[in-house]
Order: sequence, then C-alpha cells, then structure tokens
Amino acid sequence: MKKILHNKLKRSVLYTVIGLSAAYAGLSYVGGDVANAQDVPNATTSMTIAGLPDFTPIVAQTENAVVNIRTLETVSARSRGGYDPYGDPSELFRFFFGPDFTPPRATPQPRQRGGDQPERTVPRGVGSGFIISDDGYIITNNHVIAGASKIMVTLNNGKEFPAKVIGSDQRTDIALLKIEGEDKLPTLKIGDSNTLKKGQWVLAIGSPFGLDSTVTSGIISAINRDTGEYLPFIQTDVAVNPGNSGGPLINLEGEVVGVNSQIISQSGGFMGISLSIPIDEAMQVVNQLKENGKVTRGRIGVQIGEVADEVAKALGLENSSGALVSNVEQGGPADKAGIMAGDVIIGFDGSEVKKWSDLPRIVGQKKPDTESNIEVWRRGKKQTLKITVGAVPSNPADEVAANQEASDKLAEADRLGLVVSNLSEETMTRLRIKGGVQITEVEGPGQVAGLRADDIILAVNDQDIKDVKQFEETVGKLSKDKAAALLIRRENLTQWVPVTPSK
Repeated sequence: MKKILHNKLKRSVLYTVIGLSAAYAGLSYVGGDVANAQDVPNATTSMTIAGLPDFTPIVAQTENAVVNIRTLETVSARSRGGYDPYGDPSELFRFFFGPDFTPPRATPQPRQRGGDQPERTVPRGVGSGFIISDDGYIITNNHVIAGASKIMVTLNNGKEFPAKVIGSDQRTDIALLKIEGEDKLPTLKIGDSNTLKKGQWVLAIGSPFGLDSTVTSGIISAINRDTGEYLPFIQTDVAVNPGNSGGPLINLEGEVVGVNSQIISQSGGFMGISLSIPIDEAMQVVNQLKENGKVTRGRIGVQIGEVADEVAKALGLENSSGALVSNVEQGGPADKAGIMAGDVIIGFDGSEVKKWSDLPRIVGQKKPDTESNIEVWRRGKKQTLKITVGAVPSNPADEVAANQEASDKLAEADRLGLVVSNLSEETMTRLRIKGGVQITEVEGPGQVAGLRADDIILAVNDQDIKDVKQFEETVGKLSKDKAAALLIRRENLTQWVPVTPSK
C-alpha cells in the first residue's frame, strides 16, 4: 500500500512539474497529458512562446542619457495678510497674535512693513528629460519648465548643471534645453513612432516622485489616441507618475519613440493609462526650436467641426471623415482660396483628413506662405483648390523666453503693482474676447487685492482694455486715493476686483 501511494505521489508531482514547465514553454497541460498547443482549439500554433524580454541590456544602453530636471522659482511673500511657509517660523506667531508679538525665547526678527518681503528662490517641481546630442541638447515637456526662474539638470552620474531654455512650445508640450560644461554626453537614438503597433513592448525611464533613474515597462495600448489636444498620443500601460513628465518612451531597440507627457487618472497617480507624444511630432517641434527658438505654424482661417453620420449621408460622402467648415475668416487664406461654410475638407496636400482634429495638425506643419492643394467636398463632388497657408501669430505665453538673461530681469511694475503683456490672437479667439492684457508679474497693491499672474484684465472702471499701451495710459490717469475696479478673467470666471493705486 505504501509503495502504491508512493508511486501515485511521484506521478502527481511529475505531472505538476510537467504542467508548470509546459505552461512556461507555451504548451497546454490537459488531463495529466502534455498536448501540443496546436491540438487545443483557439490556441497559438507556435510550439513555444518566448518568455518576457530581458530589459537589462536596454536599460544599460539608455539610462545614462536620461536626466532629472529640477526647477526653481523666485517668489515674494506678502508681509501682511498671510503666513509665508518659507520664512522665519516666528512669523507664524505674528500672523495670529499681531505684528509686535515676540514668541518666548525667540530673537526678534527685522520685519518690513508694507510692500513685499525680499524675494526668495524656492523649489517648484521635478521632471525628466533626455539628451539628444552629445553637446548637451535635452528634450523635456513644456509644463515641466514653464514658469521656472532657474532650471537644474542632474545626470545619472550625479553631476548637476544649470540649463538654458532654447525654446518651448505650449501647444505640443515640448521644450528644448541646453547644458554646457561636459564633453561627449551620452545620447538616445531617435526612433520612428510611425512604425509602432499595439501590443509592442516599451519602457519608460524617468524620475517619478523625484526618484531618479526609475525604469517601468509595459505595452502600447493604442496609437493616434485623440484626446482633443493638438497632437495624437501614444497610449501605453507603462507606469508613469508625476516626475516622469518629459522622459523617454523607449522600444526594445533602445530607441526613443515618444515623450511621456500625461496620465489619465482619478487619483493623481498612475491608473493604467499613460500618454506619450510621438517622437516624430516632437522632433519637428525641436528642430524649429533649435533653429529659431520658437515654433511657426500654418493656418488657413476656418472654424471646423465633426462631420456627423447623418450629414455625411445627406451630402453623399462615403463616410463621416473630414472636417466640416462652419465659418470662414473674412480675408483669410481659406476665404481667398474660395472655401465656403458648409464645405467638408477631406484632404490637404496629399494627406487625408480622417478626423476633423487632423486638419489643424496637418496645416500647422506647413510653413507660412506655402502654396498647397486643399480638397473639399461641395455639392456632391470633390473639388481641389489652391491655398496659400498663413501664419499662426506667436503667443508670448506659449513660449519660455529663449534669452534667459532677459527673462531674469523683471519689468518695472506700474502703480497697481502689475506688469502686463498683450494677448495673442489665438488666446483671444479661444476665450472669445476682443482685447485685454495678461498679468505677468504682480506685487504691492495688486498682490494685496488678490490678483495673480496669468489673470486677464478686460476693463478698468468703465474703460475696455485693448492692449498694453492703452492699459498703461488708463492706469496713469487713475486717482491716487480712489480704488479702481478691474474686470478680471481667471480661467472660466470673470469678476470685478478693486485695487487702490500707489502714490
């Protein structure tokens, strides 16, 4: 009996081992027998399936070209109306108990009355980037460095360098930096994002939550993912978290195929969906930034929308692809070319417009003053028209100044404590406003009133504001002892804010 039980136990262990081995080798274990995968319905016909790839050679090849980006900003804290968390701890007591309160065993600190505390540089955030040339050019995200007064780049070997902003583009979320002082830096090879396929293995290297040189892996979940942004994204299930922004998405050949940019999350952390900018799109922006310090885009002057299925059928289109023209800018490129409201744009210079959101990207890649062919569907047939592409006006808010020295110098604030800039045509169109100025710096009276950088001033008292020149003239005429009412647009809210000018 013992011998029989012993033999049964041996067979059971043997079958278990065979089953585990077969499962690992891509075979199927059925009823105690090893069956070839091709004998199992709906199974792969391959005899073996390779195991998970070994990422270690790829990481060793690429991680030294991935950098950590640390940003700082210069701030000034109000001496009244709030507690500065970066200042002297005794200020907390004065905030609650009055300006002349001296906490026990504390040394009284000199304090400014009225106006701002001295400016100080404080940490702003961390992100990632990667080196694309051995002389120090680095790609990262615009949102990583936007608003920073100082940018520090740390290599994988621990060396740290100050970085200069060559140029930045808010619309594509791409920025180009440059560091000096190191010869023959390690670089990443640029791949081809047009060859990507769903299910392909990819890696992300970056600094999630400030943890340098962190590697995560996953697969491509979707390509050309349209989220309503300017570019289509690569969707992956690679773990990307805050701090990974600007880092590379790498294929199994060790090539960069994307720039990690966004996550879709309800928690603020990774939840299975990450979005990367295709490297082909990113490099088109980088090349312009490197050459000109800014990005110039084409435009044709139309408002467009989606082609509904019912509309497509009524117009005789085979499908609902294309961009439906809802309005044509008078005197614009499209108007001069003969495009009319109601036309459906189905192609541009040989590129098919599959979705309405494709058109701005395709046109934007054309240089201004370029003559192109545009295909429209009108009255049941296709027509080809000649159009000369216009230029999208440059938006100072979309770019970090290429000249870092000039950007470090603050303009002189006016009597309201404000430094303002003109709005671009693109911003006014997006916000549906006809004028205004944007606050770039705020101190003194404006800061006390609660104004912030990026607020848009639409009116002062009963005077609509068109541009900086008119705003300066209006502020110069304000009474010294009477508060002025400023109509402020902040995000989607508009409100009146009283501000008393300084003498």
